[in-house]
Amino acid sequence: MQVGALRDSYRQERERLLAEPRTMPVTRMIAALTRNADRTLCALWRAQRLPADALLVAVGGYGRRDLFAQSDIDILIATASEPTGELAGRIESFVASCWDVGLEIAHSVRTLEQCLSESEGDITVQTSLLERRRLTGSRQLWDELDSRLAAAMRPGPFFTAKRLEMRQRHAKYDDTPYSLEPNTKESPGGLRDLQVIAWTARAAGLGTTWGELAANGLMTGRETRLLRSRERTLKEIRHALHRLAARREDRLVFDLQTPVARELGFIDGDGRRASEELMQSYFLAAKTVTQLNTILMQNIAAKLFDAPGAEPQPIDHEFRNRGGLLEAIDPGVFERDPPAILRAFLTMQRHSELSGMATETLRAMWLARDRINPRGRANPESRELFMEILKQPRGITHELRRMNKWSILSRCIAPFRHIVGRMQHDLFHVYTVDTHILMVVRNVRRFAIAEHAHEYPFCSQLMAQNDKHWVLYLAALFHDIAKGRGGDHSKLGRVDALHFCRTHQVADEDSALVAFLVEHHLTMSSIAQKRDLGDPDVIAGFATIVGTVERLNALYLLTVADIRATGPKVWNSWKGRLLEDLYHATRRALDGESHGQPADRLDARRREAVRALNLGAIAPALYEQFWSQLDIAYFMRNDARDVAWHTRMLYRYPDTPTPIVRARLAPGGDGFQVVVYMPDQKDLFARVCGYFDRKNLSVMDARIHTTAHGYALDSFLIVDPSGESRYRDILSLVESELTERLQQQAPLATPVQGRISRRSRYFPIVPQVDLRPDEQGQHYLLSIVASDRTGLLYRIARVLGEHDVSLYTARVATLGERAEDVFLIDGASLSDPRAQLRLETDLLATLETGH
Repeated sequence: MQVGALRDSYRQERERLLAEPRTMPVTRMIAALTRNADRTLCALWRAQRLPADALLVAVGGYGRRDLFAQSDIDILIATASEPTGELAGRIESFVASCWDVGLEIAHSVRTLEQCLSESEGDITVQTSLLERRRLTGSRQLWDELDSRLAAAMRPGPFFTAKRLEMRQRHAKYDDTPYSLEPNTKESPGGLRDLQVIAWTARAAGLGTTWGELAANGLMTGRETRLLRSRERTLKEIRHALHRLAARREDRLVFDLQTPVARELGFIDGDGRRASEELMQSYFLAAKTVTQLNTILMQNIAAKLFDAPGAEPQPIDHEFRNRGGLLEAIDPGVFERDPPAILRAFLTMQRHSELSGMATETLRAMWLARDRINPRGRANPESRELFMEILKQPRGITHELRRMNKWSILSRCIAPFRHIVGRMQHDLFHVYTVDTHILMVVRNVRRFAIAEHAHEYPFCSQLMAQNDKHWVLYLAALFHDIAKGRGGDHSKLGRVDALHFCRTHQVADEDSALVAFLVEHHLTMSSIAQKRDLGDPDVIAGFATIVGTVERLNALYLLTVADIRATGPKVWNSWKGRLLEDLYHATRRALDGESHGQPADRLDARRREAVRALNLGAIAPALYEQFWSQLDIAYFMRNDARDVAWHTRMLYRYPDTPTPIVRARLAPGGDGFQVVVYMPDQKDLFARVCGYFDRKNLSVMDARIHTTAHGYALDSFLIVDPSGESRYRDILSLVESELTERLQQQAPLATPVQGRISRRSRYFPIVPQVDLRPDEQGQHYLLSIVASDRTGLLYRIARVLGEHDVSLYTARVATLGERAEDVFLIDGASLSDPRAQLRLETDLLATLETGH
């Protein structure tokens, strides 16, 4: 058959297969794609008249007949000796014809000796050749290649190398199957983990199919059926990815999650997206694969390596230590006595010499997990054991994670089952709900460990004052447990927490604290980032909510742990400072120190600023003259450190006609502070925002003040979202450039057409604008929610300027890629409802422009 005819035949069959309805089993689809490639390659081999002593071998994924829609077709062309002359030309023509036909091959040309030598020195080559399959060519050369590769295989070193390779790969993906954009092939729990089992078992001569592994005692019939089912799920998803992306795409990226979900028959319903159903199905499959991978790799290791010669050391009547692993003396104990499952985890905590659990113990516990059913949860001993696990001095995070990995935690806490593998459809959480919850527990736990006290000293100090750490761990376990049910998850979680506390005999006082923390776990963060902490009424209102110092301490600790667990880019020192400022102000209110008059609080802040200024030997007469132009609002909205800095920088220029711009590193090192002092002018805030917009820098906080003699004293906290700027190196540049720009008085530049991120497109946020009087009725609070992007604040500032709105403060809270900005504003026109409507309409229009 000519190359043209082969091309038409191959492509027509491939297109026919890929057009098949999704009802065709994925295993049949992959097998049919493999046969189509086999037929075409063999026909091309014959057409190019390759000599009888040459050999064509399928290797890698193609060798094991796992050919997905966009997979590489891995082939080996083997020859008895180095190809030269006519043979080299024919091989070159064969390779070219493969590409002409449309076969995307990854090929190698090796002699028999090269195959052997490269296999010995390269684990990747050895693995690829392990899945060799003869397609056509010399039978004699095949038999010799096959036998010599088999003889050269050393199962023990191969197993060790593949296990190390797997651990390194898992570390690359943060050792979790629960990435929101997982790689269906490479992530923990992906297809590669199944292939590692198959490779090491094949190398050890323990079987080439799952059935053979079961026949050799590596897994039970139930485990075999479960493994096949989960493998089929992963293959269906990967095949759909390849088909829909029309490229080699193994990642379940946001853009493809919904199309893949629909391709596989998932539909929207009951308040859940089809993509959520797909991802929970994927995570369930990946979790099961990680469980079975652990069991089977330990079983294969037991076949390959001699067990340590030492006799197992008894721990108690149920468990013993075998080579550092917890082993149940009778694995059947978990089925007969379900509380023994929790006793196993408790034993792990109490014996630091144990590094894990023996295979048979893990397997028996995992197979008995359904014995922790409603009746099992009602067992008083099980309830007592779970509380004991939370109260242990060590191993809490490790054992809770181990319980979650082996599907025990969701049996002990029934609502937890609904959030295992559940995605969070927002722009700042980067983990599934269950992973996030356990990271919050970990963060709280670290506050109690001396080795981590240097990370968050104040949190460690507060934790040391708390003698019931388990209350915080329990609140952490329940704070997001009602996600995805509809309604307010904080209130629903409170109900779940109270039910758990009641059934587990938790004292009323402790139950009330847990319920309070779950219900209000978002309150402190919201107030710190969105409200004016210089307003006594804000502090008094929050103090009323918390009620006691004990609750304030606990809520502060849970809030810090929660924010830090949402994602690596969400926490920064600015948020830490806001939370700490709110904590201290509320603590003073609870201690009865803030009931004085505003003048008393003003004097206290001034005295603190004076102490800082005295260190710089500034004459009181100089700064008092400068302060005479500042009112109470300025001192209440700026802490003493900032007041002292502003004064040192500006007291020499009380009536300067030109702008004064000064910058310094922000306390904590996250960003830098800028203060602008000049005769006030319209659009000043917009001009400053426009400058930083052009520099791809973000304004995180702005405090706008006008002095008694008509000067603007505006301060800003600036960060680089990319994290690439060396702030110390750009301070002088910012001072000179911003000064020059403010002197030019040029018309406001057109806003940059900011691009929203790929994730924001997948999780679209409907822009929200809310305008209402503040609690004192003196100003207006403007709240804006939108997808964050370059130029967003500048756009908002332009609209405010166009409506002659005066700005007093701006709080820019960026949660991942979600912007939640709060502005304290005023203006004569705002008293007119029609003017308010026009402002809100224009703001919505500018927020939607960038979408």
